[in-house]
Amino acid sequence: MKKSIALWMLLGTASGLAYGQGSVTLYGIIDEGFNYNSNADGHRLYNLSSGVLQGSRWGLRGKEDLGGGLATVFVLESGFDVNTGKLGQGGLLFGRQAYVGLSSPYGTATAGRQYDSVVDYLGQFEVGDQWGGYIAAHPSDNDNFNNTNRTNNAIKYTSPSLAGFTFGGVYALGGVAGSVGRNQIWSLGARYTNGPLAAGVGYLNVRNPNTSFYGGGGTVAPVTGGVPGSNFGASPVISGYASARSLQVIGTGAAYTFGAATFGATYSNTQFRNLGDRTSGPVPAGGIAGTATFNNVEVNFKYQITPAWLAGAAYVYTKNNGAGGSSGAKYNQGSVGTDYFLSKRTDVYLVVTYQKASGTDSTGKEAVASINQLTASTSNHQTAVRIAIRHKF
Repeated sequence: MKKSIALWMLLGTASGLAYGQGSVTLYGIIDEGFNYNSNADGHRLYNLSSGVLQGSRWGLRGKEDLGGGLATVFVLESGFDVNTGKLGQGGLLFGRQAYVGLSSPYGTATAGRQYDSVVDYLGQFEVGDQWGGYIAAHPSDNDNFNNTNRTNNAIKYTSPSLAGFTFGGVYALGGVAGSVGRNQIWSLGARYTNGPLAAGVGYLNVRNPNTSFYGGGGTVAPVTGGVPGSNFGASPVISGYASARSLQVIGTGAAYTFGAATFGATYSNTQFRNLGDRTSGPVPAGGIAGTATFNNVEVNFKYQITPAWLAGAAYVYTKNNGAGGSSGAKYNQGSVGTDYFLSKRTDVYLVVTYQKASGTDSTGKEAVASINQLTASTSNHQTAVRIAIRHKF
């Protein structure tokens, strides 16, 4: 149960005192469970992990009424690992979100570490953000639908709902002296909801993604199991593209609810452009140039068996058109899952994901299966199973 704490905020001014009424809410999620990976670098792996369906977190959300429909809003949200107690998002204290701003009848403007417009307007249509968790997301979450990466130094505008239509945008300053464009990020999105139908579009443009977007943003550091100087991680799906000068994502998604059933679909085009820029990230041996493109198509389905119990299935097809004449890779992925709510705040869930790969991956080698955020397989197929409990407070 969320706990709301009413606060009286006292503001001192030169001419007198002004009083504003506000509230602060403490909230959080604990997601913990058992995993099975059929091939983790050549071995079967059984382990506990935290935050697969939703990242384990705690946060503070606040609002102060300033009068005339104007209010101050803020969010501070910290991710953590239940098994070790360590901070998530590379050890950042408020690595999930940290922003402050103003809301009014004309929309909300905020500044800080925030989600981009692809996440805001398209994430809900992908199965990874519904019942599947990150193991059901698109390979390496190459389009960021599953919110693997946040945006630092971001200014965001979100419109009010206008007859079911909302829109917004994000602009993040690069913060590099003498170069306005370096490390900058911008995105736009819109969503329409009308009864059983929901649809959205989004666009994301990232300069120097290895330093501005991946690995927490703003730094270049060695990654365990990855390439020194790269924040792209160890997944061979995208790890060879850390030298991209820019990243572009264009996506769309929709869902339609018919009784207890919901049918959904997404499409995204992800481009790692101008590869071979050594000022952005490391270049693989033998060099790389040009643009690498991913096309992701997902169809998903869920059925509310009872008010407390749902089941779902999804299929994702990802085609990578590799750079420099490479034939690229193909990834076929299927997921099934079920989620049962023991109460309004506690549920137990099961997710199974299978992936098969073919072709040549980003590293120039024969493609192997690599389910999102798991250790890659040594073969062209991989199966992951997750049984877990989630509690919200």
